[in-house]
Amino acid sequence: MKNICCKCLLLPLLLWTHSSIAQNAADYLNHVEFTFTDVAGIGYEKGLTRRDPSDVIKVGQTHYVYYTKIPDAQPEYWGAGYWGASVWCAKSEDDGYSWTEVGQMLDVGAAAQWDSQAVFTPNILYAGGKYYLYYTGVKPTPGNAEGEFENNNISDITAIGVAVADSPEGPFKRVDQTPILQVSVEPEKFDSYRVDDASLLYRNGLYWLYYKGRSLLGGQGGPAHTAMGVAYAKNPEGPYTKYGNEILDRSHEVLIWPHGTGVAAFASLSETFEYAPDGIDFMSNKLNAKVDERAVAPGAFRPDLTNKAIVGEGLRWGISMVPNKHECYLVRFELSSK
Repeated sequence: MKNICCKCLLLPLLLWTHSSIAQNAADYLNHVEFTFTDVAGIGYEKGLTRRDPSDVIKVGQTHYVYYTKIPDAQPEYWGAGYWGASVWCAKSEDDGYSWTEVGQMLDVGAAAQWDSQAVFTPNILYAGGKYYLYYTGVKPTPGNAEGEFENNNISDITAIGVAVADSPEGPFKRVDQTPILQVSVEPEKFDSYRVDDASLLYRNGLYWLYYKGRSLLGGQGGPAHTAMGVAYAKNPEGPYTKYGNEILDRSHEVLIWPHGTGVAAFASLSETFEYAPDGIDFMSNKLNAKVDERAVAPGAFRPDLTNKAIVGEGLRWGISMVPNKHECYLVRFELSSK
């Protein structure tokens, strides 16, 4: 009797299992849509912008969300976070329908630092008894005579940093004066011009930092050239090692969450839900589950961000942004069956 390779026996089973899991995800994500509800406390307010909400965490009976805030109307900049933004926090006692603003969590860095122009697009993670606040930073345009930010698609690169606190309400202190994730030095790389929008996941014993990237070669084309990447670390503070290649195209605002045994994502430019059984291979497993009305720059309620034992619970609700020129504001979304 010939010896039979155990791997040969297991491979068909593993392939069938992955296929079945992906199909279950597809069946669900193809039959849901976003619905929206106005909220109190962080909704529309004349003369200021609240945008780019983080994922939502729950501590005790209180939910927390972090976001970009610009206190003064800036009609010439359409409320973009590159001009004068800082990171703020709000809390809710009623599952995200009404919010109380806690205050500023992180201001711009010291003069000449990489984040001295603006800090924005935050996200949050609880690990080892600490709260880690991830954020994007940018400095004034190098060489600008007035020390201003040009958003020139060439030298105005961004980076991702992290601050830490003992409480979800802060005070948060920068872990270091240097970023934990920077743009790639090779111009042809998908993330040689922008790294932004951190979204965290604990999986297979590592911290996965998903982010959006844009290349110097496509910078003039704007957000349409944005793709999602991922980096890994053994500790929340890093160091992070990049996977190296884009894992999902047309994904301007990064939204990911554990779904079953894999990872789901919402690709905002293509307006589709996507799924990767291994958390990486979104491109081969394209669901293209289209939505009629998309959430903009959404953050999901993520119980797994404060409890590693919770996995695969899926996406139920969260907070997203309403673009409104220089007065953007936040709303609550839910997923409901079509």
